[in-house]
Amino acid sequence: MIFQRSLIREFSLIAIAVVGVLLAIILTSLLVKLLGQAAGGEVLPDAVIGLIAFKLLTQMPVLLGVSVFAAILLGLTRSYRDSEMTVWFTSGLSIAAWVTPVIQFSLPVALVCAFLSFWVSPWSEEQAVEYTRLLRSRDEVSSVTPGVFRESRSSDRVFFVDKISEGDAEVNNVFVQSTQNDRLGVMVAKKGFIETAENGDRFIILLDGRRYEGTPGTLDYRTVDFNRYAIRIEPKEAKREEPQNKAKGTLDLWQERTPPTVAELHWRLAQPLAVLIMGLFAIPLAFVNPRQGRSWNILLAVLVYALYSNLLNIFQAWTAQGKLPGWLGLWPVHLAMLAIVLALFSRQLFSYRKAALGS
Repeated sequence: MIFQRSLIREFSLIAIAVVGVLLAIILTSLLVKLLGQAAGGEVLPDAVIGLIAFKLLTQMPVLLGVSVFAAILLGLTRSYRDSEMTVWFTSGLSIAAWVTPVIQFSLPVALVCAFLSFWVSPWSEEQAVEYTRLLRSRDEVSSVTPGVFRESRSSDRVFFVDKISEGDAEVNNVFVQSTQNDRLGVMVAKKGFIETAENGDRFIILLDGRRYEGTPGTLDYRTVDFNRYAIRIEPKEAKREEPQNKAKGTLDLWQERTPPTVAELHWRLAQPLAVLIMGLFAIPLAFVNPRQGRSWNILLAVLVYALYSNLLNIFQAWTAQGKLPGWLGLWPVHLAMLAIVLALFSRQLFSYRKAALGS
């Protein structure tokens, strides 16, 4: 019990540190990516924080799986380097004794990954799509920020307000530039506010201003002073799109039973299975031979994890394309990895028995 508790405690501490580091990396990557898309107009600036939160929930199963694998690998590798493994082996424990604490540590994480993969991740994908759609359906006036020039989505109108009065009822020092029928129009007004008509139409009301209208490059310009000028706010309704398989509920995927939906179901099941399989794989991979390099097993572990992940992606694509039957799916990859794990355990157990008999 002391042996198992010490291992689980060490695995937990390392896993927490790995999760923190990976979260920082993912947050930075998502922030840079989404800010770049927002600057290019692909993503609304107001959606950046919300999309980061939804993307994190989507990637949590993979993040937890990597953390479990790294925690077990680093913990056991340290034990080899500090000769703790030699003490445990001398006391009569074999390499198989590490299976129980590894399962006890990785199984709860695998259950959390299953919950995230089957329910939370699809929900977050759906919410991210709906959140983006709702933001796109807002009119341009709702996104105007004081002191910032804001271009409309159709790129034919630019808004600018100097400041907003108390209570957000009025805006002061309004500038509006628009293009209609190849004629440029510029309006400036001291004040402005939004008014809703009885039929539900919304208007921007500008007070005490001036409008300049003409064709660029010519002298055909006219100036009009006005006390009140109304600009209709065109409503915009973003269309609902058919959700992708990643955003569909697990029960919906099970009911459809098409090759793409079956492939998605296999992928969701693969997330918790990968936690258990790679957790067991970390036990033989953690072996360090003092006569060899001290980091070769870390490099080998990275290659193994990358190979496992890429094979899962390949088999998922083949299943979605109908090249593999739905009942088979990603199981060949899981079974192959389990077979390699058993082979490595058998090899190390044989070496342990041989050393014990020799002594």
